[in-house]
Amino acid sequence: MAIAVSIAVTACITDARAKPVPTPHPPTAMTDQASLASLASLPSQDPVFYDREYNNRANVPDNPAHMARWGEWSAQVRERGGFVADLVYADAGSRHPQDETLDYFPATAPADDGAAPPLLVFVHGGYYRALDKRDHSFVASVLPALGVSVAVVNYSLVPSVTVPDIVRQVLRGVAWLYRQSGELRHDPQRLFAAGHSVGGHLVAMLMAARWPQLAPDLPADLVKGGLSVSGLYDMEPLRRAAFLQCDLRLSEDDVARLSPAYMAPATAAPLSLAVGELEAAEYHRQHALMRAAWPANVRSPAASDLVLPGCHHFNVLDGFGEADSPLVRAVLRLTGA
Repeated sequence: MAIAVSIAVTACITDARAKPVPTPHPPTAMTDQASLASLASLPSQDPVFYDREYNNRANVPDNPAHMARWGEWSAQVRERGGFVADLVYADAGSRHPQDETLDYFPATAPADDGAAPPLLVFVHGGYYRALDKRDHSFVASVLPALGVSVAVVNYSLVPSVTVPDIVRQVLRGVAWLYRQSGELRHDPQRLFAAGHSVGGHLVAMLMAARWPQLAPDLPADLVKGGLSVSGLYDMEPLRRAAFLQCDLRLSEDDVARLSPAYMAPATAAPLSLAVGELEAAEYHRQHALMRAAWPANVRSPAASDLVLPGCHHFNVLDGFGEADSPLVRAVLRLTGA
């Protein structure tokens, strides 16, 4: 299976700056292509610019307090019980099976018609080198009570693995959840993904994946929609940021194969985008870039395009704790729950 995963990842990626994005439906095609060309142009050739723009911990000095709050909030969610911890999604070819685990929070509100609930797979951020699923149990604060099951996925961290390795792991985890739908009792036809920061990048990669090339039992539209919060869709700025590149070790070829803004989406599934009002300008550029790159997905009736007032890179996730927040409403709109 490990070989198949590698093939599927390679096959789902187009050459980053050599191929155009899919042509959107008129009358927006010319506008989107012009916007994409403008947004794809990097704003600076100075590496210091990217160090400054992408260093979220430096840009939000009280970030330790926010991450401590994530931990406390997540502990409270786990103390409620009713979830399954550390399910292993690794297969026989996995090189880091100890990292390939997930926590599963089943929906607690049954549907009126008795149908199986949708599943939201959440992928955490941390620039591929930090954080853990246990820091993000809070994503399941209110969604299970609203009829949405939640799986929070772990993956290995750089520099012990590469970013392409992490993409393969998350693909493997989502495929496992699709196959385990009967045992876990979610609807395999309503599997959605959400993520924060580089987790948002991984959501877009899931939506660009050619699933049948991973395995013949996986449908092309396996992921029915995504929510990317503060996501990253062009990897070139990360390659230029020295404080990240020391661990990420991205090559130019990696950037070409791992930038979803320059790939065709696998399907027309809705993609919801969110970014904090107070985030760095580069995060707003990345947000606008993806809007221009995948216009049909972002403009889907089930999708949301959000700029969250008063939010920076860390408190942008606070809405997952409020049933009537824009983030939770976006999830419910996406999943139809």
